[in-house]
Amino acid sequence: MAGELYRKPIMFAIVATVVILIGTIVTMFYPMFTEGMHPKLENLRPYTALQLAGKDIYMREGCNNCHTQTVRPLKTEVMRYGEYSKAGEFAYDRPFLWGSKRTGPDLARIGGKYPDAWHYQHFENPQAFFAQSNMPKYGWLKDRKLDPADSESHMKVNGFPYTAEDIGGLAAKSELDALVAYMQVIGTAVAKKAAPVAAAAAEERNPLEGDEKAHERGEVVYKQHCDACHGDDGKGGIGPSLTDTTWLNKEGDIGDGRIYEIIANGTPNGMPPYANQLDKDKIWSLVSYIRHEQHKNK
Repeated sequence: MAGELYRKPIMFAIVATVVILIGTIVTMFYPMFTEGMHPKLENLRPYTALQLAGKDIYMREGCNNCHTQTVRPLKTEVMRYGEYSKAGEFAYDRPFLWGSKRTGPDLARIGGKYPDAWHYQHFENPQAFFAQSNMPKYGWLKDRKLDPADSESHMKVNGFPYTAEDIGGLAAKSELDALVAYMQVIGTAVAKKAAPVAAAAAEERNPLEGDEKAHERGEVVYKQHCDACHGDDGKGGIGPSLTDTTWLNKEGDIGDGRIYEIIANGTPNGMPPYANQLDKDKIWSLVSYIRHEQHKNK
């Protein structure tokens, strides 16, 4: 039988094609329609009307041409951006915005990293935060109102649940409001891991105390990482003033080690941890700079 088939090339080609198609359907196409191939994380929720409108603006303005939204399971990427991406967090992304080009940083874990005010001011003037940034200014979005009917049509296409109240509420929102709302939800389906405990936080005193140049080195670090939120000379802005004696909304000064720990591990109200970006000497020099500014303002 097999010998007869080999002597009939046309029949052989037909049989081979059928066998390959059956294997392809069984191993590739059928699994695509099974539940296991479309996982959803427990914390994942469909986009709200405002968030979806922001996602549309994000795509319209080409943000995905410069920013990726996926963290690969590599140690260097996880250290820089956070927990690596999971398939189940993209179930409602149509289309997904993983991207492949990082002219700007990855945004897969940007949601909740900064307060809303940070994003509003950053979109207004990215260079005020990062002097070398080539990101365009998007402050003009605050003058453009959302179109509820347009957003409703997009929600219907995506099959998202919505109410007339949800759609009606968009009329009072700007495109910048929507973009910020979208930024704040990106990656939030994956629970954030606790910040690393800074080993140096156990030290009660700053080891750079007495180094007359420490605060000058700290000022350089401050201008690179901190002044966009805490203002010139630490007098406050998006973040609180660093020149008084109120820390984490509690009156009363704290030790150098505690300040180190806050810088290294971040805070629950929006300040990101810097332990993976700054070494111990730079953090301690920041502490020196903060103390120097405190003394100046007494």
